[in-house]
Amino acid sequence: MEERKREPRPRKQKLYDDEVIDVSRVTKVTKGGRHFRFSATVAVGDRKGKVGIGTGKANEVPDAIRKALEAATKNVVRVSIVDERTIPHEAIGVQSASKVVLKPASKGTGIKAGGPVRSVLELAGVKDILSKSLGSNTKINMAYATLNALKSQKTKEEIAALRGKKVEEI
Repeated sequence: MEERKREPRPRKQKLYDDEVIDVSRVTKVTKGGRHFRFSATVAVGDRKGKVGIGTGKANEVPDAIRKALEAATKNVVRVSIVDERTIPHEAIGVQSASKVVLKPASKGTGIKAGGPVRSVLELAGVKDILSKSLGSNTKINMAYATLNALKSQKTKEEIAALRGKKVEEI
């Protein structure tokens, strides 16, 4: 009998890189006692201008992370990046009591940011940027504030198109 060789099925390549921003235990108090669950916040991005954030809750940590990953991939948005390294202009992102200020930086500066702000910027593909966080430093809100600041970015070409002018006129 002829022996058949099975070829391994090609694994589906990941569309986005992901990073867990926060995992926390949440409690629901019922008359039967406390009911513990886990909440996870995850950021995903392709490091080329696409980034998204999602949250998920479940009874176990891996399930919460998986749900957050699914939510994040559904919420991916395109962000403007200039010269494949920085943002077009200064921006302030606000989410609840958290504020994040982003400033474009010269070549070789790197990402001057910490925590969730850094994660979101790295996954978006920004290489040179300065940031400052003001107000509340809740991880989830800081991540969303960073995303809001990135979403508000517009390149010269986009502004020219909105005004119905040429890039040189601006």
